[in-house]
Amino acid sequence: MGIESALPAEGVLTTQLQKLVNWSRRSAVWPIPFATACCGIELMATASSRFDLSRFGAEVMRFSPRQADLMIVAGRVAVKMLPVLQRIYQQMTEPKWVISMGACASTGGVFDTYAVVQGIDQFVPVDVYVPGCPPRPETLIEGVMAIQSIIDRDGMPPKGGLRRPLQIAIEPSHALRPQPVPLTVGRS
Repeated sequence: MGIESALPAEGVLTTQLQKLVNWSRRSAVWPIPFATACCGIELMATASSRFDLSRFGAEVMRFSPRQADLMIVAGRVAVKMLPVLQRIYQQMTEPKWVISMGACASTGGVFDTYAVVQGIDQFVPVDVYVPGCPPRPETLIEGVMAIQSIIDRDGMPPKGGLRRPLQIAIEPSHALRPQPVPLTVGRS
């Protein structure tokens, strides 16, 4: 058509600015681990050379909430640890995402006691639930990829940096109960 002769030899790349920004945002997700139990071992395995989370742009684990934008809550959360979790979430940069990894973080798991939070979604907004006890590293990688697809669809953050609620997170299948659960003794 003749346009090839007008282009430089190096080539030309055209794209939309929003697609370029979304690509760079999803390719540089910096997680902060909040690992308290056996799910933390699976989180460490996800970053190892066998599963290699760095292929998906999330290998830079940050331990400062001001440098992270993805919180991975892995394991059970005690009631005494809950204010720390909430403070770390509040200190993270916007836009921020949360992955609830494992049955204990999502529903309290087998620890149906007064000292363990029965699902962190009651206290911080959860974007992706990763099921399992403990979940395999491949499942966590799938959760990170779900966050990346959310970033692709989300677009650039609105003015002020706050993002819209996702409304696509998987709902937990447990019934919420107040903490602590009262003890009842029946008569025979």
